[in-house]
Amino acid sequence: MLHGGSEHESYHSYWMEQALELARLGGEAGEIPVGAVIVDEQENVLAQSNNRKERDGDPLAHAEILAIHQATRRLQCRYLLNCRLYVTLEPCPMCTGAILLARLGMVIYGASDSKTGAMGSVLDIPHSPAAFHRLQVIKGVKERECRELLQSWFRSLRQAKKQGQAE
Repeated sequence: MLHGGSEHESYHSYWMEQALELARLGGEAGEIPVGAVIVDEQENVLAQSNNRKERDGDPLAHAEILAIHQATRRLQCRYLLNCRLYVTLEPCPMCTGAILLARLGMVIYGASDSKTGAMGSVLDIPHSPAAFHRLQVIKGVKERECRELLQSWFRSLRQAKKQGQAE
């Protein structure tokens, strides 16, 4: 696993900023603000999404899953071998499984997830004996911005709940 460093940060920061904008839009729509972008080797955007669990009433509607669906449909292929996924939050076990099944070439994420992160924080599924596909993972790209977005969104949610209980 690679860590976000200056050479990775500068190379990947453009795409992570795109994922952050998607996350912001999702947060404004009432979703946990997570955004995902998939690009191919030629830097073409194949897919982009944010969480839609609340809007769609679907527990599987994570940004990564939706982006994988879009990219595989666009390419008309179930494998995304030479593609990169940029996501603002470390993928959970479900999304990590989908990423491995889609054979993505690389995942670049912003903030680590100390509760459900499955790419090194809580679990390290891509490097476990159960992983059938080897995946390059880069963490910490625009980490501060990704973390601050999530923290401010949850802070606002808690404040809104407190105000609702006080009324």
